[in-house]
Amino acid sequence: MNLQTRRIGLEQEFFLVDETGLISEDADKFLQACREVAIKQDCNTQYFVPEFVKCMVEINTPPTYTDMELGYEYLKNLKIAVTAARKIGLRLYPLSSYPLHITPVMRDHLNYHIQARTVGYERFLHAGKCTGTHLHLEVAPGIIDERVAVSYNSTATEREELLNIYNLATALDSALVSLARACPFYEGQALGLASHTIRYRGSEKFGWEGVYTHLQAVGGLMPYAHCVESLVEQQFARYYAWLEAMDKAVIERHLFLEAGGSLLKSAWNPIRLNKLGTVEIRCIDSNYPSVILTIISLVYNAACRVRNEGLKVRPAKGLHVFDLDGSYLWVPDFEYLNGDLLYAAATEGINNSKVKNYVDSILNFAIANRNEAAKYLTQLKTKLDNHTTTETEILQKFTPTIAELSQDDGLRLVRESCDQLEQELKLLDNHHSSVLLNTSD
Repeated sequence: MNLQTRRIGLEQEFFLVDETGLISEDADKFLQACREVAIKQDCNTQYFVPEFVKCMVEINTPPTYTDMELGYEYLKNLKIAVTAARKIGLRLYPLSSYPLHITPVMRDHLNYHIQARTVGYERFLHAGKCTGTHLHLEVAPGIIDERVAVSYNSTATEREELLNIYNLATALDSALVSLARACPFYEGQALGLASHTIRYRGSEKFGWEGVYTHLQAVGGLMPYAHCVESLVEQQFARYYAWLEAMDKAVIERHLFLEAGGSLLKSAWNPIRLNKLGTVEIRCIDSNYPSVILTIISLVYNAACRVRNEGLKVRPAKGLHVFDLDGSYLWVPDFEYLNGDLLYAAATEGINNSKVKNYVDSILNFAIANRNEAAKYLTQLKTKLDNHTTTETEILQKFTPTIAELSQDDGLRLVRESCDQLEQELKLLDNHHSSVLLNTSD
């Protein structure tokens, strides 16, 4: 088995706004403009796709073999999207929540209506008020089967790889929540919480009212898999939890299948198996390109080290950080990871000493791969030592944060965020192009 052939991919959601910063429902017009710009530049048009609400769009990448290649493809497609938006008087707002009150318009598709009816329309609309970034870590071809979760024909080596990548992604959850915290404002208020996490994932335990508050099997973080059999059982348990929730909402089960539903498509968890043949990481806030590139580097380098060194990723009771011991990478046990650590990550973030120590241990593990991309991680470590994230930088500009954000301040925040996205895009695009050119020589 050649682990060097494993690929990584990305999806990032954005809000569409007009020149003043007001939300725009012109996603279809924007996507058509993207296709036109992509064709003129002899680029693929399939990476610009609609989301379930008309004020949101998704920019994707092709799968690539390295984090630097992924960064290049990401910036290339993002540049096309920004150019297309400008052509029709629109802009891309990159942060995890639109800071002012909005009422998103949902697309009229059966699968969206089923989800909304099952969890409740008002609750489901939280998903249209916050944006995320998804990373895909490829595993052995054919091992993920949307009918039975894990293929019966897979080898023991392939199953072990899947198990370790799934557990690694799970163990990274609170770190990615902390590092990617972006917009501190949600519907006009600074909640002091990671809005995307609490409004999408939700939690009865912590009193977070989100889309999946009462359906954690479907939208919450699932436990580590101690063996492939337990991973398969987890998939089926979640599937039946979703069908039972549909029953309670008086929705006929066949409608889910008719809308394209399946065993794997009943999952909106932070970490899930994807029929594309990937472990999909969905807990990352949408953020500026510099932050997204850093997170790509972190996840890629950590996954590479697990694969290349044949590490077994397993939880250890009472452990609060990553701890490498021989062929085992020991990670925080699930009760702590999805309990005190998640709460600290979504409230204090890296200002919490336990979160900071945990994130530092992950960075130290990933930075062991000394390459060009690891420079991002070294820079990140410096920022974290100063307790700096996108969220904290914004909060320094908008005080007092306990007050309702005014319309003028909210629109100013949106415009400034759009400006920063475009400025970073110019700088980072040039950097990535030169690095790839030098690497290929």
